[in-house]
Amino acid sequence: MSDEGMEQKYVKEAFDTNWVVPLGPNVNGFEKDLEEFVGEDKRVVALSAGTAAVHLSLVACGVKPGDEVIVQSFTFCASSHPITYVSATPVFVDSEPDTWNMDPDLLEEAIKDRIAKTGRKPKAIIPVALYGMPYNCDRIMEIANRYEIPVIEDAAEGFGSKFNGQVLGTFGRYGVLSFNGNKMITTSGGGALVTENEDAWREIMMYATQYRESYPYYQHEKVGYNYRMSNVCAGIGRGQMTIVDEHIAHHKRVQALYEELLKDVEGVSVHSQPATGEYDSNYWLCTITLDPSLRVKGQEKAYKAIVTGAVGGAAGVIHAAESATTDCQPNENVEAMRVWLDAAQVEARPVWKPMHKQPVYQNAPAYVNGVSESIFKIGMCLPAGPCVTDDDVKYIVDCIKAAIE
Repeated sequence: MSDEGMEQKYVKEAFDTNWVVPLGPNVNGFEKDLEEFVGEDKRVVALSAGTAAVHLSLVACGVKPGDEVIVQSFTFCASSHPITYVSATPVFVDSEPDTWNMDPDLLEEAIKDRIAKTGRKPKAIIPVALYGMPYNCDRIMEIANRYEIPVIEDAAEGFGSKFNGQVLGTFGRYGVLSFNGNKMITTSGGGALVTENEDAWREIMMYATQYRESYPYYQHEKVGYNYRMSNVCAGIGRGQMTIVDEHIAHHKRVQALYEELLKDVEGVSVHSQPATGEYDSNYWLCTITLDPSLRVKGQEKAYKAIVTGAVGGAAGVIHAAESATTDCQPNENVEAMRVWLDAAQVEARPVWKPMHKQPVYQNAPAYVNGVSESIFKIGMCLPAGPCVTDDDVKYIVDCIKAAIE
């Protein structure tokens, strides 16, 4: 049976048995599939979103109003926004140049400085597997353990990525997974939380289901949330799990093809994992950087018009921008390349804008070394999903070459 057929089978079962609710056999089955996939004797709770998993991890770590949480700056906002949900303060840490992920040296500097300034340790550390690239698990965990600070691994983009053969999301106290529509596997939306043991799993499950106590009526002794995954979405996930290894292999093949086809293109570099042996990225998205000196056709027109739609899809609901530019943005040749590729029906995007440069976090503490800002100015994401064929990659590379003056 095809992967699409498996998805339809499980979804049909949900309707046939009237389990069209945020629990049920598919949810239980999907969690078991995920537990087998991540290994390390972990338990998994399927949730409505990866963002919910970050939120519940913070709650379970006892993060309270006024506390501080260290989080990677070079990431999507779902890594940091939940910190504000619990009225805590994000403390942003910049990246190392090889992985683009949290710099361990800067992490320890931030911990020491926050202790000196506030008299208290941060309550948690959130490293992020940017575009699927593993963070330096050995060093980050060593530092976290030494200071006795729990780690919440944001492996939303790194589903199936490994460090020293161990799946991301299984190193820290909690691991965050995402099954959004564009992720390695999808449940249309959704996410999951990887926990240490049965006790941690049970507590997270309580928080995810409104923290209802075992009485014949509704008794609540803590504030919970309605975060459980739907049985219908979980059915899609069960079907997707049958082909997850194929998806990961495909992304790695696309990455290798980009590397091969762009290796001799002057001014264009494909970002790849360190060659030290520990890193095994799923290459959720393939990324390139453009040398600032590279000239791209139409570059003189970059940022002359205000963009009228939101990058990445926002259900059509956006604010109209007041200006075509901000104080921190990709270089003009990167924007010109994005526009050129868009005209050729190729969806390319800038890399994530560092959180410490986002207006909403302008007053948050940040420990920066310039790495994420410099990459944001020169970086781009290229298509890499299951529908991207070898011919598509060749076409995209040809379009990139044609754009260069």
